[in-house]
Amino acid sequence: MKKQLVTRYQGNPILTKDDIPYPVQTVHNAGVTKFNGRYMMLFRSHLDTGRSIIGLAESEDGFNFKARSEPFMVPEKETLFAEYEAFGVEDPRITYLEDAYYITYSAYSQHGVRIGLAMTLDFESVERVAFITQADYRNNVLFPEKIDGRYVKLDRPHSDISPWSVWISYSPDLRHWGDSRLVMKPVPYHWDETKIGPGAPPIRTDKGWLSIYHGVFPTMAGHVYRLGAALHKLDDPAQILGVGDRWILQPEDPWEITGYVPNVVFTCGAVPEDDGTLKLYWGGADQVMCAGTAVIDELVNLCLNDSRTAI
Repeated sequence: MKKQLVTRYQGNPILTKDDIPYPVQTVHNAGVTKFNGRYMMLFRSHLDTGRSIIGLAESEDGFNFKARSEPFMVPEKETLFAEYEAFGVEDPRITYLEDAYYITYSAYSQHGVRIGLAMTLDFESVERVAFITQADYRNNVLFPEKIDGRYVKLDRPHSDISPWSVWISYSPDLRHWGDSRLVMKPVPYHWDETKIGPGAPPIRTDKGWLSIYHGVFPTMAGHVYRLGAALHKLDDPAQILGVGDRWILQPEDPWEITGYVPNVVFTCGAVPEDDGTLKLYWGGADQVMCAGTAVIDELVNLCLNDSRTAI
């Protein structure tokens, strides 16, 4: 029997709607980072309108979180952003880059979904920077450093020609993006055969950029969302060195199997620790937040030694 690569925290779920001091229906799909030694979680919540906002919770240990009294981001009402966020802001990812914390998020409106970029220095205030995709894009993550002089991101456009695949793009200024190319596709009759998308922002290791992604498989009872791992070349992340052939996490606990959207584990955040472990965070059934740990080297070895093709 192969070793479990992710160890669930025994206190899961770590955050639910009952922990939030304002009315929400769900708590899920959170980006997490460290700021001044504390863990900062930006979580998505559905309101009873069905639309989403982003809240903030803090922790000393990465497992026990306390939510702030007010949401961190709600749809903009006045600027250019208002038109494209009218239906909600969702699924934030956080990347520490050049002394600032950049937040990529999905902005929904009557025009579809596109990716917004925001920035905070202190998790007290937030500034919108730009929209960095057109419609129809989701699951956008920034690399935490420039590579060959340019910023780099992964995302997942919707396309009937190359459905639900991961692309890479480059930018000189974080606002204007191009040189896009396809780097990873779903595999037929595999655990991620229906669609894939970037999850947590990539993590630098000595063997490559570790990317935790989600994959979806269709069943007679609906789709199942699982998590997997891929490894990108350090100096050329368009080259994928390996993609783990087996998933690293699947829905098993009751709050992952049953909820707002059944049979879902979905990550937007992972925090590497100095001891070589990784704290991994995921939404369970689009309703609660969960956490676990993994050994970074074991995830890297999965990508290199038990790999499927990237494309």
